[in-house]
Amino acid sequence: MDFLGNHIEALIFCAEKPIKVAELKTCLSEMFEAEVPVSDIEEAINRLELKFDSEAFSFSLVKTGGGYQFLTKPAYQASIGILLKQQSKKRLSTSALETLSIIAYKQPVTKSEIEQIRGVNCDYAVQKLLEKELVEIKGKSENVGRPLLYGTSDKFMDYFGINNLRDLPTPKDFATEENQIGEPSEENS
Repeated sequence: MDFLGNHIEALIFCAEKPIKVAELKTCLSEMFEAEVPVSDIEEAINRLELKFDSEAFSFSLVKTGGGYQFLTKPAYQASIGILLKQQSKKRLSTSALETLSIIAYKQPVTKSEIEQIRGVNCDYAVQKLLEKELVEIKGKSENVGRPLLYGTSDKFMDYFGINNLRDLPTPKDFATEENQIGEPSEENS
C-alpha cells in the first residue's frame, strides 16, 4: 500500500486547479506533523503517473499549469462532451429558479399566487419545472375555478441535496440587518 501516494492522489483529486508540489508538501507536512521531503512526493507522483497510465483507468495524472491534475484520456472526450451538452440543457434560468423558490417556500401554491409574487407570467417557468420533474401537481385549490396546486418533488430534494423542506434556508437567513452602521439600537420601554 502506498500511504503517501494515496494522500497525494486524494489531494490532486479534490483540488479545483492543478496543484503544485509545494502545495502538496505544505498539506502533507501539516497532515503528518513532520516535514515531507519533496523527493518523496515526486517519487509518489511518478508511481501515480504510471498507475493511471494503465488502460484500466479512463483518466490520467498530468503535469499542467505548473502542477498536477487528473484529466480524462482523449478516448473518452466524446462521451464526456455528450454528457456536458445534456447537463447544460438541464440548467435552470433565473426566472425558473425564482419560480421554483416561490413554490418551495409557499407550497402548495397556484400559478396566480406565484405570478402575484413575481409580478410576471410564470406559465413557461412552471412548464419547464414540470418537465424537469422538480415540481409536481399536488392537487386542486378550493378557490374559484379550482386552479392546480404546485409543490416540490422528490427530485427537487435530490437535486438540491436536502432531506426535508425544513432543511431549506429560512428567509431570515437572507435578510440584511436594518441598522448596519454602528451598534444595534436598543428600544426603551
